[in-house]
Amino acid sequence: MNLAFFSPDAGLEHDNGPGHPECPERLSAIRDQLVASGLDPWVLHREAFPATRADLRRVHTRDFIDTIQQHVPEGGRVMLDGDTALSPGSREAALLAAGAGIGAVDWVMGAANRRAFCAVRPPGHHARADRAAGFCLFNNVVIAARHAQERHGVGRIAIVDFDVHHGDGTESLVAGDDAILFASAFEHPAYPGSGIPPLADNCLNVPAPGGSSGEQWRDAVAGAWFDALDAFAPELVLISAGFDAHREDELSRLLLAEDDYAWITRELVALAERHADGRVVSMLEGGYALSALGRSVVAHMRVLGPF
Repeated sequence: MNLAFFSPDAGLEHDNGPGHPECPERLSAIRDQLVASGLDPWVLHREAFPATRADLRRVHTRDFIDTIQQHVPEGGRVMLDGDTALSPGSREAALLAAGAGIGAVDWVMGAANRRAFCAVRPPGHHARADRAAGFCLFNNVVIAARHAQERHGVGRIAIVDFDVHHGDGTESLVAGDDAILFASAFEHPAYPGSGIPPLADNCLNVPAPGGSSGEQWRDAVAGAWFDALDAFAPELVLISAGFDAHREDELSRLLLAEDDYAWITRELVALAERHADGRVVSMLEGGYALSALGRSVVAHMRVLGPF
């Protein structure tokens, strides 16, 4: 088994409120489809441990961490913005979501050709150093990247984000860092309305207009990313895996399908095999059409395995 699966149950306890698209059922849909597809026995289920304050401080300000930890309510919800809530289970869920990425990095760095998928919530790629946003509390993928740099001495890290929304929080945290190459493909214009122009030369942003087909999206991504990623030669590939550009997702006007997610995964695994001893960590971001989410994650994991 070369594919580890991290999905702490605490992720089910984070509650954004009735009718919110970022709901606990997202994790249930992924787990159910993993079983239905027959993949579940072939992945290594790993336990996540909470991120420590030191882990969070590599990315977030002291005041922001205190705000999250001190404002979790005993009941009901506290809204951090119009989209992002704290509920009684949010603190544990957020710490374990970040901790899953840290544990996944530790696992893949333990041997060549290891990969990991983290089915976690809340997601992270809109979170900035000093604020939550867009359903996200802590920036899970950047926390994982900083851990890889500090604990494992990884010199070059690619962070690839294929969510339908621009990973603005991630870009704000890594822009100008020559040790990280950040590549984000997203629908434009759409929330959060950023990404053009990129913040720095180490940010490769691919804006796709609404209505773009999977073929058009593939062509745009291939033209903007692959030569630069190969020239960068990452020692670790991290993925912000958003599946909300799927044609069935109501938050998207892009027209991707499972085959498109399998395609980008194959390309990133091949990149990792050329430069990073096959090491890939993928972390769940968006994806809100539950059936499409489950199917797309399984397509992604089949290639990560491979199975």
